Amino acid sequence: MEFFTYFYEAEIERFFFRRPGTFTKYTKRDLLSYGLGATLYMPATRPNIHQEILSKKYEGLTSLVIDLEDAVSDHEVDTAENLLVGELLKLQEECSKGFLSFQDLPLIFIRIRQLDQLQHLKNQLGDALNLLTGVVIPKFSVEFGKDFLEIVRDVHTEDHPFYAMPILETVKVIQKETRMNELLEIKHLLDQYKDCILNVRIGATDFCGLYGIRRNMDTTVYDIAVLRDCISDIINVFQRFDSSYVISGPVWEYFSAKKRMLKPQLRQTPFRERYGEEGLKWRAQLIDDNMDGLIREILMDISNGLTGKTIIHPSHIKVVQALNVVSYEEFIDASNIVKAFDENNGVMKSEFANKMNEVKPHYFWAKKILLKSQVYGVLHEEFSSIDLIRKEVYV
Repeated sequence: MEFFTYFYEAEIERFFFRRPGTFTKYTKRDLLSYGLGATLYMPATRPNIHQEILSKKYEGLTSLVIDLEDAVSDHEVDTAENLLVGELLKLQEECSKGFLSFQDLPLIFIRIRQLDQLQHLKNQLGDALNLLTGVVIPKFSVEFGKDFLEIVRDVHTEDHPFYAMPILETVKVIQKETRMNELLEIKHLLDQYKDCILNVRIGATDFCGLYGIRRNMDTTVYDIAVLRDCISDIINVFQRFDSSYVISGPVWEYFSAKKRMLKPQLRQTPFRERYGEEGLKWRAQLIDDNMDGLIREILMDISNGLTGKTIIHPSHIKVVQALNVVSYEEFIDASNIVKAFDENNGVMKSEFANKMNEVKPHYFWAKKILLKSQVYGVLHEEFSSIDLIRKEVYV
C-alpha cells in the first residue's frame, strides 16, 4: 500500500519533498499505526466485497473495516457472517491466482459483535485469516476486553501479524463519574497487549446516541460539549509520552449536500491567496459538496494529535489523506529537534524564523511527525494540503 497512488510520478515529484512510503500489514507496528489513513466502513452484508478490493474500486483506499456490528441488523447476523467468510475465501483464491498480490491488499479489518463470533470466524476462515490485518472491537471494556485480546494475541505472530483496534464508546467511558477510572483500567489492560494494539478509536456516534444528540453538518465533535470533554480525557490517557497509542479521528457522518443553516466554515483567505477568484469558486464547490465541516473536523483532529479518520463514504478518502500529509516546515523543525536532542542541545530558533524549537518539550512531537512523514510523505515548501485536495478531488 501507498498513499496517493492515483498521482502520476511527475505529480509526486512536483508536490512531495519526501515521497509517501510503502507499507503492508507486515510493516512494524509503530509505523503501521500511522498508515490507516481514511478507514472506510462497509457492512458485511454488502455483496461482492472481494471484487471491489480486487478492482481497487475506491481510489486511494488503504484500509477498510467490514462491519458485523452496528451496520448489520440482529436478524441478519448469520447471513452476514456467511457472506463475509465467502467473500474472504474468494479473495484468497483470487490472490493465490495472481490477480492481486497479498502485498497490494488494503489493510482489512473485521468489526465483530462478540467473543464467540471472533472464535467462529477464526475457525471458518482458516488460512484466509492471513488476509486480515486484524479486528475492530466495539464497545471495548475492561470487563470483556481481556478475553478478546487473548484471542488476538493467540493469532498474532511475526510471520502473520494480527492486530486489535478497540473502540472506546461505552457508558462508563462517556459518563463523567466513571470515565477516568475506566480509561485508566483500559489503558492498563492495553499496555499488557501493546504489541497487538494497532490503534485506539473513538465511537463518537455511540457516545452521542447515549445523550440523544446527533451533530449536523455544520458541527464537529469538538463543538459538542460532552464529546469534547470525553475526547480530551481519552487523549490525556492514551497519548502520554511514556506509553502512547495512535488515536484515530472519529467518524464523519455526512456526504450529501443539503440546504445550509449556518455560515460555511472554510475561511476565504487561504483560497483567495492561493488561487485568486478561481480559489473562491473551488471553495464554493467544497461547500456545495459538504466537505467544509469534514475539513474543519480533520484539522481539529490533527491539532489534538489524532491521525487518520473513520469514514463511511469513499468521497472522504482523499481529503482525509491530503490533510494528514506532513508540511515541509513541520518536517524540517522535527528533524532539527531530533538531531539537537541527540546532540544534547536545549533550544534553537526555527529555520523559518517564526518560532522557537525547545528540544526537550518538542521531542515527542518531533518523533511522531517523523513517523507520520514516512507513510504520508512531506510536501515541498511551496505547497500545502489545499493544493493536494484541489488536485485530488476537484481537478
